Amino acid sequence: MVMRNEPRRLLLLVVNLLLTIQLRVNSVIGLCEHSFVDRNKLYSFSLASPLPRFPHGVLSEDGFYKVVMNESVLWFQLCDGMLFNHDPPRCVECLDCGGPSRCGMECSALVAKNALGYQVCTTIGHVSSTNISVIDAQNPYKGVIVRMSSSGKGQNCSLSVSIICDSTGVQGPNSMEKLGTCDYATVLQHPSGCATIISFHEKGFGWFGTLMTIILCLFGAYLLAGTVYRFFFLGVRGIEVIPNLEFWASLQHRTQSFFSSLVRKFRGPSAGHRSSYSRVNF
Repeated sequence: MVMRNEPRRLLLLVVNLLLTIQLRVNSVIGLCEHSFVDRNKLYSFSLASPLPRFPHGVLSEDGFYKVVMNESVLWFQLCDGMLFNHDPPRCVECLDCGGPSRCGMECSALVAKNALGYQVCTTIGHVSSTNISVIDAQNPYKGVIVRMSSSGKGQNCSLSVSIICDSTGVQGPNSMEKLGTCDYATVLQHPSGCATIISFHEKGFGWFGTLMTIILCLFGAYLLAGTVYRFFFLGVRGIEVIPNLEFWASLQHRTQSFFSSLVRKFRGPSAGHRSSYSRVNF
């Protein structure tokens, strides 16, 4: 009884391990992806995908971006939480972003204002509240806006970072703008803001191609599930592990027989068949 359950436990362990790895790898990339279709073109933005000169995509390799303007300081990271190996925020209040000892480590955007010689911080963005949209729907080449927000202490705050497409390199962020009571904006020029464009035509297979794709995917899932079940639970080995092997092996012969019967039906009796009868004279 114990030996019979070992394959099942092994299979569950492998599946859980693969799902855990996939979730960790795609957690940042999923937040930084945005795509839409316009005029037979697919515009796809993947801000965290590595580029030749930027292995972390649009994410700052320092763990954060920093903008200083007048009496205010802005820290933020795009599509991920901030990390500080140097120059961390030193705030009087930072309870919803890591506390005074780990200030900035539990949010994605933080702004500080000088009050009587002390920096009072306000969290204005969290990773979980990040969303992406295009800057100009009429001109998708321009770039995207990454908006992150935070709610707390009776006020709603946000930070909007415009990532303008610039294939030559990175510029900024050099300034920030206060749009409301607790809403800020800044601009960053980066190659990751350039969309990957795929052109296609509507004269393809249409609904038929979609239907065939669905059927093939279902067929592949059926074969995979049946093979796993027969291998781990029934102990089948070799080519017999394929479910309904006898049916698939005879499929070619069945198809030939079906078309042969159709040909005979529409052509009528063959010449050889007619010659087997002798002619009778009355």
